[in-house]
Amino acid sequence: MSAEDRRNLHAFRDYVMKTLDPTYILSYMAPWFKDDEVQHIQAEKNNKGTMEAASLFLKFLLELQEEGWFRGFLDALGHAGYSGLYEAIETWDFQKIESLEEYRSLLKRLQPEFKTTVNPKDILPKISQCLISQECEEIIQVCSNKGLMAGAEKMVECLLRSDKENWPKTLKLALEMEESKFSELWIVDKDVKNVEPKVLEDDEMETSDIQIFYKEEPECQNLSQNSSPPSADSPTCTPLKPRNYQLELALPAKEGKNTLICAPTGCGKTFVSLLICEHHLKKFPQGQKGKVVFFAIQLPLYEQQKSVFSNYFEKLGYKVAGVSGVTSETVSVEQIVEDNDIIILTPQILVNSLRNGTIPSLSVFTLMIFDECHNTGKHHPYNMIMFNYIDQKLGGSSDPLPQVIGLTASVGTGDAKNTKEAMEYICKLCASLDTAVIATVKDNLEDLEEVAYKPQKFFRKVESRTTDRFKCIISQLMRETESLAKSIFDELGTVTLENVSQIQNRSFGTQKYEQWIISVQKACMVFQLPDKDEESRICKALYLYTSHLRKYNDALIINEHARMKDALDYLKDFFADVRSAGFDETEQDLTRRFEEKLKELESVSMDLSNENPKLKDLSFILQEEYHLNPESRTILFVKTRALVDALKKWIEENSELSFLNPGILTGRGKTNQNTGMTLPAQKCALDAFRTDGDKKILIATSVADEGIDIAECNLVILYEYVGNVIRMIQTRGRGRARGSKCFLLTSNAEVIEKEKINIYKENMMNESILRLQTWNEAVFKEKDCHYAVVGDAFRKCYVSKLHPKPKTFGHFEKRAKIFCARENCLHDWGIHVKYKTFEIPVIKIESFVVEDIATGAQKLYAKWRDFPFEKIPFDAIEMSK
Repeated sequence: MSAEDRRNLHAFRDYVMKTLDPTYILSYMAPWFKDDEVQHIQAEKNNKGTMEAASLFLKFLLELQEEGWFRGFLDALGHAGYSGLYEAIETWDFQKIESLEEYRSLLKRLQPEFKTTVNPKDILPKISQCLISQECEEIIQVCSNKGLMAGAEKMVECLLRSDKENWPKTLKLALEMEESKFSELWIVDKDVKNVEPKVLEDDEMETSDIQIFYKEEPECQNLSQNSSPPSADSPTCTPLKPRNYQLELALPAKEGKNTLICAPTGCGKTFVSLLICEHHLKKFPQGQKGKVVFFAIQLPLYEQQKSVFSNYFEKLGYKVAGVSGVTSETVSVEQIVEDNDIIILTPQILVNSLRNGTIPSLSVFTLMIFDECHNTGKHHPYNMIMFNYIDQKLGGSSDPLPQVIGLTASVGTGDAKNTKEAMEYICKLCASLDTAVIATVKDNLEDLEEVAYKPQKFFRKVESRTTDRFKCIISQLMRETESLAKSIFDELGTVTLENVSQIQNRSFGTQKYEQWIISVQKACMVFQLPDKDEESRICKALYLYTSHLRKYNDALIINEHARMKDALDYLKDFFADVRSAGFDETEQDLTRRFEEKLKELESVSMDLSNENPKLKDLSFILQEEYHLNPESRTILFVKTRALVDALKKWIEENSELSFLNPGILTGRGKTNQNTGMTLPAQKCALDAFRTDGDKKILIATSVADEGIDIAECNLVILYEYVGNVIRMIQTRGRGRARGSKCFLLTSNAEVIEKEKINIYKENMMNESILRLQTWNEAVFKEKDCHYAVVGDAFRKCYVSKLHPKPKTFGHFEKRAKIFCARENCLHDWGIHVKYKTFEIPVIKIESFVVEDIATGAQKLYAKWRDFPFEKIPFDAIEMSK
């Protein structure tokens, strides 16, 4: 070792101390360290911590004079698994380790939320390559001895020392695979840090946006004319014969038209896409080949569709492969696309590939199929893909574009209040997908109704408790916790707890309050102070307070819709976990406040007069329906996973209902450590509900809304569960058996009113589609256009000001607002955009009076489509001249 190496090691000692746990390499350093020095280092770790032990280790190391100790140190790092530190010391370049500092700071801030939401045992296998093997063993041991919260704390401690350059991204992928809510806070892409959270009303809140498309045997039942599944010893489906309505749905697409296919849940839209895909691939002449890409939004749906397409097409000689966020780091997207005929993708993969040039253009495909295409809007990856498509279409490229197919159970109506507005909304969706044909079943409705029966709908107004002492006590604890959080901001004097979030008018015990918590936590992520230690202390405290507020909020939701006993048990389990983990001063104070109220909470929860009247109504409906039909099969939809568990316990412990033997189905997403189902667990739950006659009821969250194939049910109960018209159609579609019923139970009259509005909107949507289907394609394509004035003289007529909310969509950049140039006017005329290299004013027709130059007649138009004039399509080549 040279003197320079010794000086460098001393100079970079801080990096080593932050990264190295010296006890993991002491056995490899035995030739150079004395026994008492080894014991001293181990004692220093036990008494003062890892960094102090690393400091002492470096002191002894730099005092060594024996030949070869530096090489021995590097070898020890390599053997123990410190590959990043090894590389940094060997080259004396710590840039990669330095680049991890911002993620360490972020993880320190988020530690309180991490330990209450992340199950370390679930994600450890997926991030183990970022840790030392001994660290993995220690995490497992802590989980077993002290519980999951303590194990999560240990995992954070280990990640903060990780020298692996990719650990932040690996952690992100692991969280996404487990669909953990913590992934919303763990942001590793700089360009999405400032995305505002969506603010929803309480009855619109999504508790799980997971989509599963589970079929025991792909497309064998309910999807074709085959009346029964294959025998148990048959590994594949018998050849499928399409139903007449499926052929009707596929026809426009088979004719090569861009088509939006809208058909009910459970009617086999995936099978329709197989028919379209097969026809498309077979139409190419000798020497030419088609290439299909099928998009699935969620990972479980992606996995299922990849399996369905592989089983169907590989026996026909076509190659099928897929790429998702989980596999994109280990495979070449370019190679997968080049080598296969059908590619299943999660859409963000293609967005990223187009952005970085891995896929040069959409022309590599001849057919694109968008599953759940009603999501095509705003910043959704589907919309980003279609922006690219429209750019290529309008940009004068001679390369052919792929055919576009969209699949959905409901196109929705947005905020439309009448049929005309609904038609506009649907037109915009069609324009986003560049489709001029909407395919629905019209000629074969009887055939469709055999597999997609529409259940009878009932509304039941149920009563809530007239007094609720439990809610009063918990609400007081929440107010105290909010006050503690506010006091932190009072120390700063610059910001307040109220203005860090745009969500106001929140109420305890609502999902809107949960959204407010997430909003505050995201604001804390970018919070900065000159004093970094003070910044860390404040952020950690805020995350602790908001994590406790979330648990109290969850408990109030359980109490509102289930038993007080279950709500209290939920909190007692949480505080037991808190005690077994780090249990710092803030946590001790919050636990003491809860325990001071515990005796009173236990008293009110055991009082029979506090029984939830909602449960009496739910029990009555279940008993009545099973009395009428003992073979009934029921899905009970609820808002949250915690409610799923609470209602399962209530049914099992209710002597009049325990015969239902409830199963549960929740999303894989985790809002705390003990919730969320793995894909095998979901499959097992569905298998049991399908095949086990004793499992008469399935309690589910919105995981069962879209894409999932559940055994036919004759009873669907929406328990305080309502959303938009798309959700209504999909949940109702679960009751496909003849004579099925759908009950909405709620204590809120406004919820019933909202569901009635959804029914009105559904009828409005269907009427709008029928009207749109009468248009010819030329009219359809014209209805959603922007209009620009390109004459140079017009530029003198307006002034522009920077747009308050500039946005970029593909090559389309919204830069400024334009106004009338006259000083006494300054009327809003529209916007100024940049499209590729073109600077274009895009005007609003309602801002102008239109004058007929021949007659002098003047007229106002509200919409461009109402203005009869010659519209010249945008031609990028002509414009460039």
